[in-house]
Amino acid sequence: MNESWGRVLLVVGAALFLLGAVLTWGPRMSWLGRLPGDFRFGGDNWKVYIPLGTSLLLSVVLSLIFWALRRR
Repeated sequence: MNESWGRVLLVVGAALFLLGAVLTWGPRMSWLGRLPGDFRFGGDNWKVYIPLGTSLLLSVVLSLIFWALRRR
């Protein structure tokens, strides 16, 4: 029981750390939504944004984090 609570607290702490980092350094990370593979289309009255590159990067980073947590 204690081990599962420890993992939950570790994940919550990591999520809070990442949220704080994004809020602190967010303006400096303006490249995050402009990666190769992020598509933007638009006209006069409409816009479409498809963040494929950003989604792929976040997926790889989160997969590595969860893999490292599961390994222990």
